[in-house]
Amino acid sequence: MTAPLARSPRPRRTPLSRTGGPTTGSVFRAALGDDFDRLHPRLQERFGVSVADGRGCVGTGVMTEVRRGPWWTVPFLQIGRLRNILIADVGRDVPFRIENWPYVDPFGRETVTFVREYRAPRRRAVSRFDATMVLDPGRGTVVDYLGTHQHLAVDLDLHVEDDGSLHLTSHAQRFYEGRAAFRFPMLASGTASLRERWDDDPGVFRISLEVHNRLFGFLFGYEGWFTAEYPPASEAPDHVRPLRHEERL
Repeated sequence: MTAPLARSPRPRRTPLSRTGGPTTGSVFRAALGDDFDRLHPRLQERFGVSVADGRGCVGTGVMTEVRRGPWWTVPFLQIGRLRNILIADVGRDVPFRIENWPYVDPFGRETVTFVREYRAPRRRAVSRFDATMVLDPGRGTVVDYLGTHQHLAVDLDLHVEDDGSLHLTSHAQRFYEGRAAFRFPMLASGTASLRERWDDDPGVFRISLEVHNRLFGFLFGYEGWFTAEYPPASEAPDHVRPLRHEERL
């Protein structure tokens, strides 16, 4: 029987901020600067989780619709499923959970998890979409490591809308494995556009995502709502931490 992969050891280093000193806030606050204060207060609370703040954010809700592109996109999505990078499921009113936990990675960087779990209709197994985010202090950019092994590093562009919502757009992608390091061709990947906002009337977060490929067009997307709790946290639980950490940005 093959032994299970071990999780990365818990770090002891001090996380670094954009200026190179210890962090005093979230990865998103550091990347957005003054624009962070333009977010709706509920989004400031949600995206403000940090090691120094000592809390995480756990959301539960419903994806009112999860959809994908034509049949020829399915093999592409199934490959991504192997490392929790993409999902191939579809459905309506799909229960889901998102866990954002701050921790210090083995390289001393403040990190926040974005682990989403879905239970699609007629599927026994839970589908997962894993991501961990750090700040590139040199460029002031959030780098999103996708999947269980952080093989794919994606630059994120963050924009605060007039209504206080947050718009994330993915850009350049790099693949890292052992000594291999190269810019991942966008023809073999997708560009994501995600919007998250607070809906005052029902008191829920609204989220929508679309991923497109230059050649195949629309790959997959979802939209839904969730509520959030903020449990105390000094580090991320093992079940949301990646199996491998990548130092290269």
